[in-house]
Amino acid sequence: MESERRKAIGGLLRMLHGLGYRVRRSGGVFLRWCVFAVVIGLVVGAVGAAFHRMLEWAGETRAAYPWLLYLLPFAGVFIAFWYRRADMPLERGTNFILTSVRENHPVRLRLAPSIFVTSILTHLCGGSAGREGAAIQLGGAISGNIGHWMRLDDKDSRTITMCGMAAGFAALFGTPLAASVFAMEVISVGVMYYAALFPCVLASVIAHYVALALGGGTTAFALSGVPQEVEPLLLVKLVLFGVVCAVLSAVVCIVFHHIGHLFKKYIPNPYLCIAIGGLVVVLMSLLLGTRDYNGAGMEVIERAVAGEAEYTTFFIKLVLTAITIGVGYKGGEIVPVLFIGATFGAAYGGFFGLAPSFAAGLGMTAVFCGVTNAPLTSILLAFELFGGQSLALFALVIAISYMLSGYYGLYSEQKILYSKLRPQFIDRKTK
Repeated sequence: MESERRKAIGGLLRMLHGLGYRVRRSGGVFLRWCVFAVVIGLVVGAVGAAFHRMLEWAGETRAAYPWLLYLLPFAGVFIAFWYRRADMPLERGTNFILTSVRENHPVRLRLAPSIFVTSILTHLCGGSAGREGAAIQLGGAISGNIGHWMRLDDKDSRTITMCGMAAGFAALFGTPLAASVFAMEVISVGVMYYAALFPCVLASVIAHYVALALGGGTTAFALSGVPQEVEPLLLVKLVLFGVVCAVLSAVVCIVFHHIGHLFKKYIPNPYLCIAIGGLVVVLMSLLLGTRDYNGAGMEVIERAVAGEAEYTTFFIKLVLTAITIGVGYKGGEIVPVLFIGATFGAAYGGFFGLAPSFAAGLGMTAVFCGVTNAPLTSILLAFELFGGQSLALFALVIAISYMLSGYYGLYSEQKILYSKLRPQFIDRKTK
């Protein structure tokens, strides 16, 4: 009896010792990521706020001096020269950040000032580009180098880069929940780095509030025509609308990739290619007689959410953004994608028996999901942008768009690890 009691006590002591070790180890990791995430949130939040203010300045200056549009080809030549001198590929962008997380490739710090300056120049001269893609690159480059200075190992370096991606997105767009999950979800579809959840959330929340304190903002819209009661016919309409959004998502990715490839195939000189691409954007803007398609186009998105959009608006924005980004101008694709989805929904939602404003919100999030392959992010985006009204209906359309959009994607370095149609490992890059 005595020996059995001693064995039991010894076993209990060993268990408590092991538990104490695990608690101390977990506590140490937790505190370490608290420090890292706070640093990333503060730094990237401040830089993101400055980036936001400069982009606003660029938009206001372009509106005040419309002749700046004519300088777009010359701005393109300068951007190509900048990247050539910095010894960085002109077309890599967000793809480089995705690769750096998945394969732990080093991110050069020079990417941060490069994307900062050239994105502002693109917006100043009327390129049809967004801003969140640039913010993701900006945050990833800054945090990746902070991780290098802190001598983090391979796995922690990946996590801290994701923190920067989330912080950059949150600081500029004001949706910290969607930003946190996007950084984890977009790298490898089907597998999320849940170990990065806490630092990504903390970094994005801090970056968001730092940006707010320094003059940033929160993106939110008020929808009208949101169904209050769910009936079978409504579900049929939503399913059909989701199918169309999935097709549109695939078309967006195809056009984005192929227009850039065509320009580079027939105009291999990068300086001439970006100059001619800029000239095409200038000529199309003059022919259209409006500047709605220059810059990110947040004003047009606001009108679409209010229920106003022409039938051709989404396609014109698609082509102009594909040219701008495809030939090498800097910015981002996310807001143009939201523009495309919102204007398509507002213009065509009536054909599905949906209110234009409600359809604009559905289109924004569903097309975003289809091109980024990030359904959880899209649902959170719907919550943060529209206040959670009928979130289940948004989730339905988003899920359909994700399932039926195929293996296309905005980012060619994004990997689809598991099939969208069945629980099967496929491990392939997006088309």
